[in-house]
Amino acid sequence: MVATTDIATADGVVRGRRGRRVLRWRSIPYAAPPIGDLRFRAPQPVRPWSGVRTATEFTSAAMQHRSGARIGPRAYQPTSEDALTLNVTAPATAAANPRPVLVFIHGGGYLIGTSALGLYSGARLAVRGDVVVVSLNYRLGAFGYVDFSEFGTAEHPFDSNLGLRDQLAALEWVRTNIAAFGGDPDNVTIFGESAGAHAVLGLLATPAAKGLFHRAISQSPPADWAISAEEARGFARRCVAALGATPDTAHDALRTAGANDIRRAVDRTIGQVVREQPGAFPVCPVVDGDFLPLSPVDAIAEGSAHRVPLIIGTNRDEGTLFARFADELPTTADRLRSALGNSTEAESRIAAAYPGYPQPKAAVRAGGDYTFWRPSVAVMEGHSRHAPTYAYRYDFAPRALQLAGLGATHATDLIPVFGIGDSPVGRAFTAAGGRRGLRAVTDQFQDNWLAFARTGAPLPSWPAYTEARRSTLIIDYPTRVEHDPDRAKRLAWQGVRVPTLT
Repeated sequence: MVATTDIATADGVVRGRRGRRVLRWRSIPYAAPPIGDLRFRAPQPVRPWSGVRTATEFTSAAMQHRSGARIGPRAYQPTSEDALTLNVTAPATAAANPRPVLVFIHGGGYLIGTSALGLYSGARLAVRGDVVVVSLNYRLGAFGYVDFSEFGTAEHPFDSNLGLRDQLAALEWVRTNIAAFGGDPDNVTIFGESAGAHAVLGLLATPAAKGLFHRAISQSPPADWAISAEEARGFARRCVAALGATPDTAHDALRTAGANDIRRAVDRTIGQVVREQPGAFPVCPVVDGDFLPLSPVDAIAEGSAHRVPLIIGTNRDEGTLFARFADELPTTADRLRSALGNSTEAESRIAAAYPGYPQPKAAVRAGGDYTFWRPSVAVMEGHSRHAPTYAYRYDFAPRALQLAGLGATHATDLIPVFGIGDSPVGRAFTAAGGRRGLRAVTDQFQDNWLAFARTGAPLPSWPAYTEARRSTLIIDYPTRVEHDPDRAKRLAWQGVRVPTLT
């Protein structure tokens, strides 16, 4: 039971804010600011403070382009290297027993995003499920997902996989402190969407994360994003050159250059790689043989990933959002052909499975499936051999999204998951109809997510995924179960993986 908003953590007392239904603590540090000598270093312990630290307002988002930290129509959160913080939301009512904990990892392609987005508050989930919701920031882009370790020195080393290490440090903070907020450190569910969903899979494959979480939910992961140490070195060298440095001067340049100068150099290099190699994405975890011994897909397939219950799924129309607003995926026939290595055999399989291909609509559908659904099926197959696995596909698209040509596109599942149908965003979502359907879909998501967080299994109406039946919950109005949906497409993608960076 939490009787006050003044909570004693291992690092000091934090003071939150009491609302009508929930208690909130914002921007609690879970690691030392990674600035100065700690830039490009693994997260270090927080320096304890004396007195009471006010935790009622958000501080900074991680370094990124300003547009990525938009938190309102005309509002942007400041960005800073000093952003390793998390937020806690708990019901304001007393609890007889410790509450299940859900830890959310935001998406944004490992380049943008912030836990301060109102969508991620978790208040409705906390109240409906009688749970504690945690959200976190982690280092992005240049500072979290570029491996500059080659340019470190014995005196000032640089570490790899910094964003993934940050997420691990946040989970260690949860294990140490969440009981003081009414949460159960022995019942932690991690969940995330898009890059955050990939982070969930990355944590499954990270040996050091063992015991820090007990269930996992991965919503629309680009599951086979991972690069080798050799690929990472090549990309880091291109970034250093874009910064105007040489291999001999890179160490000093990376330590002393302005944060935005480094960010801009890396962002330019990312743009070049994505244009040169459709389907490849260089800003993601590195298989360094140590902290991350195997890619998430490979670790899951061989059974070395943490064998915790997993929910994983994608949206029916993932690609339409990117084709319309963020043209970075292989959502045209030309780019998909390049992503397939110009294999006529592979492209002919895709063409047969996607009626209308290579016309734009079919190519967009295929490009979305290539990025999200194709590798998620590999995770479903691999994890189901070793631990309970539950697969879904999100098909619900109110008329407004259908008229816009978006359908059940990427990230629209977050509206029902966080239960914001009665917010301005939710009302816009159903402006042309679909309120009853959205309420039903919200119930489906939240009832299943909360049952899973509490017990390790969703509602009994959702059967586990096996390779024999491939049972999949189709979340729609109405929701139903299908066995091996889109079988022809699944078979067409067999053997396809993201290209190697050159």
